[in-house]
Amino acid sequence: MRTGVTRRSALTVIAGAGASMSAGRAWADNPSGRVIYPVAIPVYQSQFVADRAGFFKDAGLDCKLIQGGSGVKTREIIASSQGDIGIGDITHPMQLSNHGRAARVLMPVDTRSNAAIFIIRKDLFDQGITTLEALAKWKRPDGRKPIVSVSSLGGTNHVWASYYMEVMGLDDKVTWIGTGNVDTMMGTLKTKQVDVLINSPSILKDSVEQGWGALLFDGTDEAVWAKYIGGKVPVTSHFTLQATIDKDPPKMQAFVTALWRATQWIKNHSPEEIYDKIEPYVGSTSRDANIFDCGVMKKVTDYDCVIDAASFERGQKVWFREMTGIKPLAMADVVNTTFIEAARKAYPA
Repeated sequence: MRTGVTRRSALTVIAGAGASMSAGRAWADNPSGRVIYPVAIPVYQSQFVADRAGFFKDAGLDCKLIQGGSGVKTREIIASSQGDIGIGDITHPMQLSNHGRAARVLMPVDTRSNAAIFIIRKDLFDQGITTLEALAKWKRPDGRKPIVSVSSLGGTNHVWASYYMEVMGLDDKVTWIGTGNVDTMMGTLKTKQVDVLINSPSILKDSVEQGWGALLFDGTDEAVWAKYIGGKVPVTSHFTLQATIDKDPPKMQAFVTALWRATQWIKNHSPEEIYDKIEPYVGSTSRDANIFDCGVMKKVTDYDCVIDAASFERGQKVWFREMTGIKPLAMADVVNTTFIEAARKAYPA
């Protein structure tokens, strides 16, 4: 016999903004769910852990995790209501809200980016192009600007890497292109179709060890982040449409509760244990590279899963600028704290 809250009592939990859930569960009356992630890297590990550790199932959800192919494609899937909840740059729900599809951030994933790493072709690094300034001065053999690859234009890599280039006055010195998932991103750098790839620690480690990439600039470094960003910012988030919330609040509570539990599981386990749990989802890069990435993520994960006013304000200089095209939004217009507050009370950290 299944025990837990009914739809009526779950709605009472939500309306009360955090009343404790009976038996600590958030059962979904409609168990089928579609969870969308961009590409196969550990930054999206909270979804992977929620699936592999059984937290979705424990919340009454029968979930299918679907790789969108990029952050922008993930946003499009959520916008079309073909997915219940997505993970990606916090600007994605902002973009949706700006374009008439009211969206909400349900919980933050991290406190700074782990995917703003500039990886340059090894042959160019060996030629002395070892800084962003040197890259901006260099021209390709045909006279064109250097080509910088990100997963998708408008995705996390692009948003944060372009901000660094912008504040350094270098943003117009390169050509940005989107190259999709992990395999194609690495392939374009390895075959010299692009000159720089912006991505995660695992891809950096693999490219260095295989001899075709080198670190040019680390925008995830704590000191660099403090200099240019100034402190904690929610970079990645779990998000959905307001219409999806309105359709089935208990189901959304079940998602958030499972993801909260996954985040606490990550906090209490080693990078090796995290990798062993999520391995089926991150097979495009090596075990060592992924364990390294999981270690980086442990340092930047937001284990409180709360966006405060200061961190939201700090991020506005990155989110609301000409490059993103996002019109400013108030925190209350894009962040829904109700579900994470209920999850935190049901499963105290």
